[in-house]
Amino acid sequence: MEELITLKQLLHEGKVTEALELVEELEEMSKSDKLNKIFSYGIILLLHLIKQSAENRSTRSWELSIRNAVKQIQRTNQRHKAKGTYLTEDELIETLQDAYGLALEKAAIEAFEGIYEKEELDKMVNREQIITMAMNLLKQE
Repeated sequence: MEELITLKQLLHEGKVTEALELVEELEEMSKSDKLNKIFSYGIILLLHLIKQSAENRSTRSWELSIRNAVKQIQRTNQRHKAKGTYLTEDELIETLQDAYGLALEKAAIEAFEGIYEKEELDKMVNREQIITMAMNLLKQE
């Protein structure tokens, strides 16, 4: 909010160059926030896909969390006015790959009542297959 007041003040003072610099900063902050949200929802999505794969079962709660994470990633990634997305497909894959380690750590705590360490759970699942499943879900409308 403080930035918007500063922007208004700069425009009133005719300091267009400074105002444009502030607008660029605000755009970066907004994009960074969106990317952080996508990363966080990516962890949730991967967490439940890992648990499904490792335990070879699912629950309604996991399925709801998966659907919610997919919807939130899709919504956050949409550029409404400019059309398109913030992240390309390759960047989205890269984000999921980056989130995978944290998702695996959380899954190790939750799956099988936490009896397996992260490394043990990692051997029970196929990382690339899980990321591919996540991407396939994200591509659906």
